[in-house]
Amino acid sequence: MEAAVICKVAVSAAPYAIDKPYDYLVPEAMMETAVPGVRVMVPFGRGNRSAEGMVLTRGTGVRTKKLKPLTAVLDREPVLDRAGIELALWMRQRYFCTLFEAVKTILPTGLWYQLREVWKLTNPQLDRLTADSMAASVRRAVPVLDVLYAGGGSADLETLRSSCGQQTETVLRGLQKVGLVVCETAARRKVVDRSRRMAELAIPVEEALAAVEPKRRSAPQRYEVVNLLASAGRISAADVCYFTGASMRTLRALEKGGLVAFSQEETLRLSPPEQVEPGPAIILSGEQQAAFDQILSLTEKPAAQAALLQGVTGSGKTQVYLRLVQEVLARGKDAMVLVPEIALTPQMMRKFSSYFGDRAAMLHSGLRMTERYDQWKRIRRGEVQVVLGTRSAIFAPLRNLGMIILDEEQESSYQSENPPRYHTRDVAKYLCGRYGATLVLGSATPAVETAWAAESGVYHKALLRKRYNQRALPEVLVADLREEIHNGNPGLIGAVLRRELEKNLSQGEQSILFLNRRGNSRMLLCGECGHVPECPRCSTALTYHSANGRLMCHYCGHSQRVSDACPVCGGRMKHVGAGTQRVEEELRDLFPEAGILRMDTDTASGRHEEILSQFENERIPILLGTQMVAKGLDFENVTLVGVLSADISLYVDNYRAAERTFSLLTQVVGRAGRGDRAGRAVIQTYTPENDVIRCAARQDYEGFYEHEIRLRRLRRCPPFADLFTFTVSGAEEGRVLRAAAALRERLRSLYAADQAADSQPEVLGPAPAPVVKLNNRYRYRVLLVGKNDRTTRELVSWAMKEFANNRENRGLHIFADCNGLE
Repeated sequence: MEAAVICKVAVSAAPYAIDKPYDYLVPEAMMETAVPGVRVMVPFGRGNRSAEGMVLTRGTGVRTKKLKPLTAVLDREPVLDRAGIELALWMRQRYFCTLFEAVKTILPTGLWYQLREVWKLTNPQLDRLTADSMAASVRRAVPVLDVLYAGGGSADLETLRSSCGQQTETVLRGLQKVGLVVCETAARRKVVDRSRRMAELAIPVEEALAAVEPKRRSAPQRYEVVNLLASAGRISAADVCYFTGASMRTLRALEKGGLVAFSQEETLRLSPPEQVEPGPAIILSGEQQAAFDQILSLTEKPAAQAALLQGVTGSGKTQVYLRLVQEVLARGKDAMVLVPEIALTPQMMRKFSSYFGDRAAMLHSGLRMTERYDQWKRIRRGEVQVVLGTRSAIFAPLRNLGMIILDEEQESSYQSENPPRYHTRDVAKYLCGRYGATLVLGSATPAVETAWAAESGVYHKALLRKRYNQRALPEVLVADLREEIHNGNPGLIGAVLRRELEKNLSQGEQSILFLNRRGNSRMLLCGECGHVPECPRCSTALTYHSANGRLMCHYCGHSQRVSDACPVCGGRMKHVGAGTQRVEEELRDLFPEAGILRMDTDTASGRHEEILSQFENERIPILLGTQMVAKGLDFENVTLVGVLSADISLYVDNYRAAERTFSLLTQVVGRAGRGDRAGRAVIQTYTPENDVIRCAARQDYEGFYEHEIRLRRLRRCPPFADLFTFTVSGAEEGRVLRAAAALRERLRSLYAADQAADSQPEVLGPAPAPVVKLNNRYRYRVLLVGKNDRTTRELVSWAMKEFANNRENRGLHIFADCNGLE
């Protein structure tokens, strides 16, 4: 048998049910370029359709007839190193995704290719009569051939579809069988590298000047070009033309004469750095210094370490982060600092830039695709030692990682909602383990699992119990909204909050108001028949938006015009619930002279920094917003925070509801009183006696934690067990429900047969998802309560693949996650 070079490839077209590294033959022409870490084009499946893939490994093997060869290499050099490939393999096993999905998540969006199917006539010289005769057996072939001949013998699939209808692919396959057409796949990068043409002298300066001196008067521009290059050295051709007035024709003539040489130089598309003053020396308080020393000592240990830095809001955690990063860099290592919201990155970037200059780079989804890609290239080349960003920045290719800091580590935004459904904290732990780095989890209200790990000794724990410079925590007033109703006040701004707002306005101080619901009204309701307008694609009520006078679905984006009359009985529609738009309207009625800024998804798309800068610089009296304003913001003139409805997130069907509510309330209250003046906060609620709200008002995390950990233990919720959620979706509700029930029984039988199971797992369900119908697909869930170990993950993976390969489940989709968002 003949030996051959064979590579293993992660193929984009392989669904989870058949996902594995596939063997491909490396052709002789690709021996130098088809190496691990490059993208390739491969034929896949029975139809040998072109698909993108990533080379994982390469070696020798036996050539067989079944082996298909690579068709193209897309990268000049590897875009993923060995560590990146191993991370992708770990994510595939941990998060029940395909290998290619993991690879695609690790690499920046701009690096990926857009694939385009191009159909061509096999013989463009073939006359039309002969072609029609050959295609006689293929139905509807004439319109397709018309488009191909009109396009000079070729057309892309999208053009053919738009001209010939949805049956086009069937027609093309028929024409392919009779030998009339062939399909080729064209790959185009979403973002290409930008370069500029550089010019320099090709010979020594004296020789170049001597060559142009005799014709200095008759050819002055040639002399000027050579004179400029003699003094400036290598500069861009565009600058040469600009400063000398010469044309590119003159430069090319000089190149032809051997006097000038051209080359290409890469240029980066980065926003100009904001000019910031160098930061002052960081002076830590005694408590901060103790926390800093404790965490720094962990970096001296050979193995990876993790520490929880728990500090009350305003305790100066960021100053500790800065000092830790300074020390890490001084030891020749790199650092990563992650925040949960894009709105927080500019403020954090300014602080870090004042100390680290252009050694710090920012990565998040709000940047232009070109800028993200070019920043990624800078990081990969080792030009950056500090990376700041949101969730996806965890995959920044730092090569000498010494520390990862997760600020506000409890935030749900660190959990990805799309495959692979990774949690940034888990990936950070993996990376720290690989590089022997230190993980710092910072929070005023750590996740219950994190606090449990710290109490159990798994993580080290450092505490900051006091605000920086001994500033007092805000005074918190709890306002009972039931009394507002009894007093005839149906508005959203209660008497207590209105009084405090008036006080702030009179004193020229600023206020932040928080309501975690955008739009105007939660829904419309007919007072006569009870009809509620719902989304036609989702099982949820439409939200009224007063800004555009439309009803909108916040899940699928459907919108429709609003009507004051009920479409069922003609009765009058009433507004139920409230969102930030309605609060803004009420505020303008109450305080017509006051400036008001609203910051939610509707207003802040791409404008986070602009809104916050306007609020700070122009001293706008009131900032109203959703959870974008609840954390990380530090404004000295903000002395009042108002929580308009503390109950919105508290009474929902999720084991994290209490934790999220406590965290949100504590964080938003902590935005007040961060300057020299004392802060106040007003929490409006219908249930002031609730333990979560009472603990949040006292900023009492220990009291909340003790109560919550007892409940978690009783209910077998994390950290005492792990919750694997299988979600089955499909177009027919009955089929989805039956498939979910069959999955439940299958899981129970598998666990009954597994005598090696350490603990007794539970399989519950099926139950409808919180939004059972989403984009015309019904969703039901099966819950597995067990331990997130290798055995359980293998069982979950096997069950998902068996489900997908079952013919009875065609048209249904399944995915699983562990301890997910819902």
